[in-house]
Amino acid sequence: MKIAIVGAGAIGGLLGTRLALAGQQVTFIARGRNLAAIRSQGFRLQQDGAADLHAPDVQVFEDCAEAGPQDAVLITVKAHQVRDLLPGLRGLFGPQTAVVTLINGVPWWYFHRLAGPFEGRQLQTLDPDGQLAAQIEPVRLIGGIVYPAAELVAPGVVKLIEGNRFTLGEPDGSRSPRVEALAQAFMAAGFKAPVSRDIRSELWVKLWGNLSFNPLSALTHATLEEICRFPPTRALAGRMMAEAQAVGEALGVVFKIPLEQRIAGAEAVGAHKTSMLQDVENGRALELAALVGAVIELGQITNTPTPTIEAVHATTALLAQTLAQRGGRLAVQPL
Repeated sequence: MKIAIVGAGAIGGLLGTRLALAGQQVTFIARGRNLAAIRSQGFRLQQDGAADLHAPDVQVFEDCAEAGPQDAVLITVKAHQVRDLLPGLRGLFGPQTAVVTLINGVPWWYFHRLAGPFEGRQLQTLDPDGQLAAQIEPVRLIGGIVYPAAELVAPGVVKLIEGNRFTLGEPDGSRSPRVEALAQAFMAAGFKAPVSRDIRSELWVKLWGNLSFNPLSALTHATLEEICRFPPTRALAGRMMAEAQAVGEALGVVFKIPLEQRIAGAEAVGAHKTSMLQDVENGRALELAALVGAVIELGQITNTPTPTIEAVHATTALLAQTLAQRGGRLAVQPL
């Protein structure tokens, strides 16, 4: 299978290295130092407690058109970066190319093939001008949920921290030949890759934590266990998650675990900095729209109040704006 990895970062590198070593024809789309490193030495994967892996023969291009049409395109950039890929991304598309969105948060295609009164609706928070839907035809899309944690430790080198599961699912819940083929490719590469008939409910379980712990960590500079073990912030996260659950259930989502169990799961991760806190510390744009803003919009669509989520979103959005305008970053340093 010809598979392009768009976003040769931590998750993209993890996937691409293992898929290539399992016999798939992998092409990375990269730029800068990462492009040069992959071109000269391939991709390396460091695994704690297991042998490191090296995929020396992967292809890498900066221009999608050079790579040409693929069987599948795995998008592993952050949600707000997808727009920057347009329209060049279409160089990877053939008539049957599938596009798998392995991105945190609410996907811009959330209402595509969702049976009910909102089917086909466009999310203004994520795709206000409809360009994502126009350039990436909805019929191509397959949903994906990322569970592993990994870190790009050097150009062309990824360290796997923990996790081994990627859940895949068609927007309409069908078990199509293409999603089954992708799952088989992932499993051959050593991943757990269940095919879900309800990808949105899977998505919400992860989103539940992302929409609360990410902005709270960005504001407080606390790790997951610190947020969960400080009673006021644990309660605040719980209120955000309860509001989100009401939004999800109004859209037909089934939450298969209790809220407190989800918080306990986050606490068990330990002294982990969320991706949004890491972005604050490194002066990068925050992934607010897909993780938090879209949930507020979904609440408005379903007439479900989200006052706590809105308050935390407002303060985090101002932090993001301040950092962007001043070209700065913010981190707690020892005296």
